[in-house]
Amino acid sequence: MLEIKNLWAGYEERTVLKNLNLTIPEGKVTVILGPNGCGKSTFLKSLCGILNIESGQVILDGTDLLSQPPRQLAQSIAYLSQSRQIPDITAYRLVLHGRFPYLGYPRRYRKEDHAIARSVMEQMGVLELADTLMEKLSGGQRQKVYIAMALAQDTPVILLDEPTTYLDISHQMQLMQHARALAQQGKTVLMVIHDLSHAFQTADNLILMCDGEVVAEGTTERIYASGWIEKVFHVRLGRAETLGGWRYYCEEGDS
Repeated sequence: MLEIKNLWAGYEERTVLKNLNLTIPEGKVTVILGPNGCGKSTFLKSLCGILNIESGQVILDGTDLLSQPPRQLAQSIAYLSQSRQIPDITAYRLVLHGRFPYLGYPRRYRKEDHAIARSVMEQMGVLELADTLMEKLSGGQRQKVYIAMALAQDTPVILLDEPTTYLDISHQMQLMQHARALAQQGKTVLMVIHDLSHAFQTADNLILMCDGEVVAEGTTERIYASGWIEKVFHVRLGRAETLGGWRYYCEEGDS
């Protein structure tokens, strides 16, 4: 269980996150929703130590993560950002970077590290691209390789910031299935996605943010019934019952 207590964070003179208090359940997929600029990415960066917080705590199983050395923190939380430079290395070497927090000195990869890298690449369907330079891959292929790198880090908590970027519809659906599978393995999965239908279809819990604050949180049913989606996004959220369960959709609302 990941606990966020009295979290304040921002950039230089501008505070973005304002006194966030949340509990992110273990073995569940939690999705963060909110309009552009509301603090979603800032929130993820503050949880994994990329952004120095102003005050507050991030606690995992009783340990304040942000008080831990970087290496120990990286063994607890894996983070995939929404924008990245393309390194001049092969896909396999990039995935191996996910094992870096576990390496001693000198920095030499072990058989275990190679086995994990190959396993997660196979899981993401990119093992055949292992020897291909990252710059030669399509946007969707690169995204899956980056996700494999995050999985190779083998942490109890995984943070994904807009992981469906560059993926076509089929691969977006596959990614949502991967998120569900990770949660079923006991991982705490926290991700930012903009597609409301994917969010409601995949998440066990939703966090709705606006202007650096949490305005609603809870199960998909609770958020759907609350009316907060309409208030924040100015859309009408509807749903239809199918053989596979509820399917959610948006229509243009009042501006």
